[in-house]
Amino acid sequence: MAISFAHPSEGQYAELLDAYGIPWEYEPRTFALEHAPDGRLLEAVTPDFYLPLADVYVECTAMKPSLAGRKRRKLRKLRERYGEIVVYLGRAELAALRAKYGRGGSPLADQAACGFSSA
Repeated sequence: MAISFAHPSEGQYAELLDAYGIPWEYEPRTFALEHAPDGRLLEAVTPDFYLPLADVYVECTAMKPSLAGRKRRKLRKLRERYGEIVVYLGRAELAALRAKYGRGGSPLADQAACGFSSA
């Protein structure tokens, strides 16, 4: 079954994990972070990957660092409320992983493939 990733960078991260034989699950669980007094869900987070051998969640984001504050806040809430470890991989970390362990592409080529510009 083909997985439809929310962003190309997630697919590239999955390919990297597969290449090294690292088992993973894509968006396996949504964590409730905040409820209204009437019980309605107000805020939740679904980490991108779960690595069962390491018992760790991974959040990949290609958004600009200046826009990532809300996502980081949610991940802090997740850690505080559930004690789950979430590794945050931003643009720079994803590019570095692809450059070091990927298909030999340069970080700038990988960023261009994901729709990033170096400007």
